[in-house]
Amino acid sequence: MRSSLVVVALASTSMARYHAPLDIHQDPESTEAIVFSLSALNNHGAPIPPKSSGSRPGWYLGDDPASADGLPWLRDTDLCASLAQSANAIKCPPIKKSATKTLPKRSASAAPTSTATTTQSTSTPSYYTIFSGLDGAIEGSGYLTYGLVDTVSDCESMCNKVSGCIFINTYHDVNGKNGSPQLTCSLYSDLHTAAEAINKGGQTQPDGSLDYVTDSDGYGLST
Repeated sequence: MRSSLVVVALASTSMARYHAPLDIHQDPESTEAIVFSLSALNNHGAPIPPKSSGSRPGWYLGDDPASADGLPWLRDTDLCASLAQSANAIKCPPIKKSATKTLPKRSASAAPTSTATTTQSTSTPSYYTIFSGLDGAIEGSGYLTYGLVDTVSDCESMCNKVSGCIFINTYHDVNGKNGSPQLTCSLYSDLHTAAEAINKGGQTQPDGSLDYVTDSDGYGLST
């Protein structure tokens, strides 16, 4: 009887904490549930866009699994193998053999140059800067998914793995937790401009403070 009460209590706590119907955190021990949650139909784990009430990143791509904060870590070998077998789930970017610097920023009107990608394969997609250094994140059409990354380059790698992605928005969502050490990485199927960077945060945090956005950059996929 006691074990049954514990199960009911845990289930009640989970339902009270999480809002998305396919939220992976309802069953964190099940790889099958994780893979299902990371499908395109569920915006790869983030069905609620940033800024909206109840939104939460869907995944983490970076070097430190401790920074995942309970999110699926897309450098976990076993998880990546399972995701690779699912037609609709997000795919893990290949692990780089050595760290590389992010492509230098260029103006929105500047055409991509071959000299900026001399260290990359000719088949590797590249990105150009549309805006940088803003205090607002994108609110716009074509939302695909969002997660957390360590670098802009990691966000570019994620865009390469999501069907239809042609635009990324990276920024620090400063919510009082360690000063937002990771970048938020939002992916879109439409290009966006600085005029649409109107999400400035303003959501109340558990300590009563309000979050805010810094270092918001927008990059378009080169064609």
